[in-house]
Amino acid sequence: MDTGLKPKPDEVDRSSTRSEEREALTRRAFLKQAAFVAAAMAAPFPVLADPYAPQARSAAVAAVRPVRVSGRVLSGSAGLAGVAVTDGLTVTATDAEGRFEIVSNTLQSFVSISTPDGYALEQNPSGTASFYRPIMPDDSGEMAARFDLAELDGSDESHGFLVLSDPQTQDAYEMGLFHAETVPDVKATAAALAGRRLFGVGCGDIMFDDLTLYPEYERGVQRMGMPFFQVVGNHDLDFGPTDDGSVRTFCRHFGPNFYSFERGEVHYIVLDNVFWHGEGYIGYVTDDQLNWLAQDLALIELGRTVVVFNHIPQYTTRHIRTGDDSPSISSTTVNRERMYRLLEPYKAHVFSGHVHEHEHIFEGGVHEIVQGTVCGAWWSGPICWDGTPNGYGVYEVDGSDIRWRYKSTGLNENHQMRVYLRGADPRAPDEIVANVWDWEPGWRVVWYEDGIRKGAMARRPGTDPLAESLHRGADIPERRPWVEPVPANHLFYAPVSPEAGKVVVEATDRFGRTYTSELR
Repeated sequence: MDTGLKPKPDEVDRSSTRSEEREALTRRAFLKQAAFVAAAMAAPFPVLADPYAPQARSAAVAAVRPVRVSGRVLSGSAGLAGVAVTDGLTVTATDAEGRFEIVSNTLQSFVSISTPDGYALEQNPSGTASFYRPIMPDDSGEMAARFDLAELDGSDESHGFLVLSDPQTQDAYEMGLFHAETVPDVKATAAALAGRRLFGVGCGDIMFDDLTLYPEYERGVQRMGMPFFQVVGNHDLDFGPTDDGSVRTFCRHFGPNFYSFERGEVHYIVLDNVFWHGEGYIGYVTDDQLNWLAQDLALIELGRTVVVFNHIPQYTTRHIRTGDDSPSISSTTVNRERMYRLLEPYKAHVFSGHVHEHEHIFEGGVHEIVQGTVCGAWWSGPICWDGTPNGYGVYEVDGSDIRWRYKSTGLNENHQMRVYLRGADPRAPDEIVANVWDWEPGWRVVWYEDGIRKGAMARRPGTDPLAESLHRGADIPERRPWVEPVPANHLFYAPVSPEAGKVVVEATDRFGRTYTSELR
């Protein structure tokens, strides 16, 4: 039972302070990226001037040598036909005997396959997905690559996946929280979904700039017990002079920064939309990726369900909720229309993170879920700055249909809203407030007084009362004093009678699952 501003004990426990572990990250340091972006806006930077213009090639192209990669994709001794193989520039499909050949070059780091449905996702010793081979030509510029796949025992049409956005661990303390809180919660969720074949996705900002902590993330993946795919985030980069080398460490651990794979009837794609321009980043998908994506999708039957994972949202309504004129170029993807057009013939979903709040976006014919984050508001407490609990997305797939729910770390799967007493929002002194973080237009939110249904609650933008109490002020939250509440678009209000004894809020999602919270 939620009873106003006071959060549940299990939410408070996870916000307890550990002063000896505090670090002195300041608001100024955190906003450094924004300053970089502003400086780039004033400079003659081609991508910002015209994000749809072709990109210039690096001077390193002069040293490029061709590489011919040939090989086979097999299951046992039998070759697998029709498997997509790529070097990140060219996509081809294996022939009837599972053979392929690609003329690549020494700028490309990997040759990879789109693991077909019906075959197991291969894993590295750490548990991360293994679907690639480093491009390492011999002296004559030739390379052989072989992929051996194990056929699944039974269909994978019913499967599932978990999306963990922004673990964003900065130090040993935060990595300890990831291992103590997130990992066991994911394991429990996976156990509850034991009838489905599962995979996980680390949806960017796996680190908080200290890339030496990647092995600890990999240890967490190994403990979670399912193949994990990784997405590049803006805090997962090598901050060099150009975008070309920014994913070197990431790729050394996890393989290509963009690729695809199949599970059941669904085609999955991972993109890297973090463009590092030497002094900061913007949301942008490179020409190479878009050209690759067009080739990848050309092998996919029109009308199929396609899922894309990237870190920076294609779009959010943050600027509308905060009264800004336009969306931030570092929090949205500036050339998203090009991807929308490629996805147009498909039933498309996009999953992203980055902004530390939760929102459903319907734009360009695509349904995008901007995920609440594993770390919440940068491990400062139990919630993101829009009031969404620390957590991750849980997705169940049957055939081409996907069902979703948000899982709050350490809390029951039915914990889908937080309800506050009358007056918790000073702007609405006569109303109760419900934060229904996974809301989208398929939901219905109503309230009852003493067993009598009163009607639909009104959705209005506002800040979550718990976020106000935990985050508002120059010195709070103690670990991240620069965090402040962000207006959400999933708050619901109702003018409850002062005489009402028992008040119940009931929220029903598009899948018919009903959640209730009671106030007395």
